[in-house]
Amino acid sequence: MPKIVDHDQYRKELLSKCFDLFAQKGYGSVTMRQIAQEMGVSTGTLYHYFSSKEALFEQLVEEISQQDVSAALAELKGKETLSEAMAALGKYLVKNEDYFIKWTFVWVDFCQHQDSEKMPHHNNVFKRANQRYQQAACRFLGVEDQILASFVLSFVNGLILEKLWGDESIDFVEQCTLLGKMLTVYLQQNITNQN
Repeated sequence: MPKIVDHDQYRKELLSKCFDLFAQKGYGSVTMRQIAQEMGVSTGTLYHYFSSKEALFEQLVEEISQQDVSAALAELKGKETLSEAMAALGKYLVKNEDYFIKWTFVWVDFCQHQDSEKMPHHNNVFKRANQRYQQAACRFLGVEDQILASFVLSFVNGLILEKLWGDESIDFVEQCTLLGKMLTVYLQQNITNQN
């Protein structure tokens, strides 16, 4: 009887292994042949699921952005105030610090190996991932303001980059709590100005 393979599940397993490989060696440092060797599959099998290394990375971005949003929203839901939510976000970043630093490293490395014409902002996969993160930030903050959501995401990305660069003085909880206080004042002023 032939072996039944769940191709979607197998593709996800390959992507998971690729994430670890890219985080360890860097996107630009490995070829499809090396990726296949590291994962213990044939090059043909890898090309069956991904037409190129860039296509593999695009699918990885799609998969990870979906997982990130689901995991974060599930863990951060139910906070009464914006201050509580931002403090919880800081704790979430601490809990997942290694993952976020690895993912940021992989992104930076990927971008370094792209033509300016092929940069992520020109690609629909990356645009969808960014929109997914912005929508999640709006839900998390309880606002519809895309600019504010983008600001919070930029702030979090900046904190993670500081950690990636080795700044041990960055305290995620402290920084997110401070941002929560600032956002609370900002949103209160907006409400007052609208009335």
